[in-house]
Amino acid sequence: MRDTIKIGIIICDRYRTCAGGKCLRSMRNREGAFSIYKDQQVELVGYTTCDGCPGGNVEYAPEEMVKNGAQVIHLATGLVVGYPPCPYLEYFQDFIEAQYKVRVVVGTHPIPEKYLKIHSKLKTWESPQWRELIRPTLTDEQTRLAYD
Repeated sequence: MRDTIKIGIIICDRYRTCAGGKCLRSMRNREGAFSIYKDQQVELVGYTTCDGCPGGNVEYAPEEMVKNGAQVIHLATGLVVGYPPCPYLEYFQDFIEAQYKVRVVVGTHPIPEKYLKIHSKLKTWESPQWRELIRPTLTDEQTRLAYD
């Protein structure tokens, strides 16, 4: 097993009361965007919301996460599957990487099947840009159903 990777998670503020169950389960099981750590120990060093649109907490929370050792910051799947998806997602990614020199991964837990169905119907993620953004969290149907 390789060294421990330390991560932070930023969730969408509309889910501010979320206890993090799906994110933490997928981190523990190395599913969804956490599958990239299949051979590593993972330590969560920060978990917070964006603070609501337009994401004021994104300017400050990553600094604390990095001070706590974060090597990667995950922008939670809720920013992708909520409707509408976060319009600031790529700005967040670009800003955090530029300001804090830390890798940003879009996604945490696998996209639940119910969200894939509605976003497919609405054609939300048809662009090449969105297909790339959801790629880390787009898993097989059985796994998606387990996260419904």
